[in-house]
Amino acid sequence: MTEGIDAQRERYERPAAAWMFFRRFLRNPGTVASVVPSSRYLTRRLAHVASIGRPRTVVELGPGTGCTTRALLGALPREARLLAIELDEVFAENLHNERDERLIVHHGSAERLHEAMLMHGLAAPELVVSGIPFSTMPPERGRRIAQLVWSALAPGGRFVAYQLRGHVARIAGECMGAPQLQTEMRNVPPMRLYCWSKPEGPA
Repeated sequence: MTEGIDAQRERYERPAAAWMFFRRFLRNPGTVASVVPSSRYLTRRLAHVASIGRPRTVVELGPGTGCTTRALLGALPREARLLAIELDEVFAENLHNERDERLIVHHGSAERLHEAMLMHGLAAPELVVSGIPFSTMPPERGRRIAQLVWSALAPGGRFVAYQLRGHVARIAGECMGAPQLQTEMRNVPPMRLYCWSKPEGPA
């Protein structure tokens, strides 16, 4: 059977992405969530999440080397927009190599989420996906980001955070309530996926 184009791309790009990820982890261990990029099993789970409801506006916090970004783009409709907010300048620059007109790369902090959305003329997102490590940031910063995400989400929108540890459930839970939890064991290390859904009407 002939190997698909996406599989070929992943096979050739993953070693380079892994090396870049490892170097950035050594340089910024507090802001880079892991020593290796997300596995294809994790990115497929995220792609499935992105396909639900065919969201038109999606925000990704902490896209890293772009493994998850490409998976999200592969699941989104043609008219969608994906705003990828990346704090690490090397990762952000690397994301500019992605040739997809739906992708908007923004070098900056998740704490400036509303400003980034306004700058790029985006409507309230139906989905926010986050890979930033809530376990290594000061709790107050985590609370601010969680509150910003919750206020930015469109009614009925979803927030999905994939994390090594469970800090986000407590931090985001203060304003979002209890999350749904899944675990992807086929990742190094295993990854937890926390999901919140914003009510359709007034809270």
